[in-house]
Amino acid sequence: MEIKMIIEQLVKKYGTNNPFKLADLLGIVIVFEPLGSIQGYYSRSHRTKVVHINENLPYNTQLLTCAHELGHAILHPEENTAFLKKNTLFSTDKIEIEANTFAVELLLPDELFEDQNIYSCFTIYDAIEEKGVPVELLSLKRIDGKKILP
Repeated sequence: MEIKMIIEQLVKKYGTNNPFKLADLLGIVIVFEPLGSIQGYYSRSHRTKVVHINENLPYNTQLLTCAHELGHAILHPEENTAFLKKNTLFSTDKIEIEANTFAVELLLPDELFEDQNIYSCFTIYDAIEEKGVPVELLSLKRIDGKKILP
């Protein structure tokens, strides 16, 4: 199933696109812990899905990290992802790209980019700063099947 469709179903069912709330509603444990230069990782032990997040990150980076690791929990539930180091958000590995796409689509819903919306004075750059999305990941965002940035 397409990532965007999975997110639409989750948001419709649970009424939120906040990755922390979604994880809680899905029974995914979130652990904040000191991880040094590591942003976070996903693990599964027995039947328990766990998202580990570096407690020393700014909130918007924790938000992005949670969304990314939630993507792993939903899209790759059997994988225990290796530690997500500081710069591996730009990985070319298939499952990392899928988790990044999940995070971008979850945190930046299409409504943010429509002309007639409540955020009309809210720019794409305001959105990515608030949600902790690096500009380099914007190339993963699609609206009507098209990239928002070339």
